[in-house]
Amino acid sequence: MENTSHNPDQHMFGFRQLATNGRKRIGILIGAGAPVSINVGEEGTWKPLIPNIAGLEKIVFDALSENQREVYNQIKSSFPDSNLEKILSRVRMLTEVVGDGKLFGFTEQDFSNLSEAICNSIREVVAQDLPLGANPYSELVSWINGINRKYAVEIFTTNYDLLFENALERARTPYFDGFSGSKSAFFDPSSISKNDLPPRWVRLWKLHGSIGWESNANGEVIRVPDSKNANMVYPSHIKYDQTQAAPSSSLFERLKNFILEPDTLILSAGFSFADAHISSRLLECMMANPTAALFAFQFNGLADESAAKELALKCPGISVFCSDGAVINGVEAKWRIGTPPTKNWHEIRAEYYKDNKFLLGDFLRLARFLATAGSEISQDAVPPIPQEVGAEIV
Repeated sequence: MENTSHNPDQHMFGFRQLATNGRKRIGILIGAGAPVSINVGEEGTWKPLIPNIAGLEKIVFDALSENQREVYNQIKSSFPDSNLEKILSRVRMLTEVVGDGKLFGFTEQDFSNLSEAICNSIREVVAQDLPLGANPYSELVSWINGINRKYAVEIFTTNYDLLFENALERARTPYFDGFSGSKSAFFDPSSISKNDLPPRWVRLWKLHGSIGWESNANGEVIRVPDSKNANMVYPSHIKYDQTQAAPSSSLFERLKNFILEPDTLILSAGFSFADAHISSRLLECMMANPTAALFAFQFNGLADESAAKELALKCPGISVFCSDGAVINGVEAKWRIGTPPTKNWHEIRAEYYKDNKFLLGDFLRLARFLATAGSEISQDAVPPIPQEVGAEIV
């Protein structure tokens, strides 16, 4: 096994052909790492449009009051390997069990206020508009629109932001997110299950909710323009329970049904696969449908992508592409360049492999690779990628 290797040229040649196949049923899974690839900092500095989990935790912590920060730190130090998700989970748990007593000097109402403050900060951080000009979201939409497709592209995302909505609307691309109406759009699960819109309509499924979703007087989730509220599935121990209620239950069912369709291909970017609820659903459906394939593009090396690697080792239909190697057909190996598949392939290779590093784990690079793959998209119409690209994906 020590002599085993994967040739990135071979696999990207095949992937490029799949990406331009208009008869392929394609889904895209986008996680929190995707907006990290967009730099909005001043020249020479890197500032992601929306930070990763570590960056988000710092912003949330700084926005808390002095007393809330003190309790936050006490909770954080009380158990190992803590992060924002685990701390919010613990805060919500304490809200439910503290009763009439106190813990860390906080009452039930104090813990409830802390939970609300954390959630409000998360919402404020992710409420960003897509920058003007070239960006990976717009280029992904250009790739979607540039090919005459038999089946609609379906985007599944765990993110609460409206970046895909921004990109689709700027490109005048019709899309459906499960809601119908204008002033107080209502969720229509029957439209999701029937899936009978034209192929040119992109399907956008927000698995964990979205900015702009809120509950009306009847407890139903509606989508309201410029809403300041949010019915989002925040990262915590109650995430699984929340996803069993509408509309999340219908959206997760759509993910399942999509994977079980014949000859499907899912591309994932910015997704760590640490969400056990989604990962278990993906694995279950992929094992049930041997004609389906999942290509997971991960930013880090194999050693740091344990969750994705574990899935790929269990299911040969899941391929994980990391910076230093890959798991393909259940085989884990490092990259090794081989014979180019075509005469001028070295020019294409520069888009995904440089300095012994595979680059498509960066959402910016992946979107650019897809955009330039379509024969209908002019190379001259796409500006070059800046020298400094990428950011750590969590």
